Amino acid sequence: MGHRAAPEHTHPDDVPVLTALAALADPVRLQLVRELAGAGDWERSCGTFDVPVGKAALSHHFAVLRVAGLIEQRDQGPRRVNRLRRAEFDQRFPGLLDLVLRDEH
Repeated sequence: MGHRAAPEHTHPDDVPVLTALAALADPVRLQLVRELAGAGDWERSCGTFDVPVGKAALSHHFAVLRVAGLIEQRDQGPRRVNRLRRAEFDQRFPGLLDLVLRDEH
């Protein structure tokens, strides 16, 4: 198996509000963020999310969330694990995640 490039991350301070909103507007990405919000840091690997998309689409969704400053990813052996950047994102966009995570409709 070849070596994967480490994921690139955008810090929330460098994210325009429309980029953040666009990332959170997609139902699959919103589900990923909701599941991460309910998990501890680095607990969830990419393959453990209950979303109706294939691997390539899932990789794309994770990339969009990284660019929007919402998540960090790192490799632990063969698994890529995830962390919601809650504190940093809340500092940049106060209340936005609370609103999005609360609203089910």
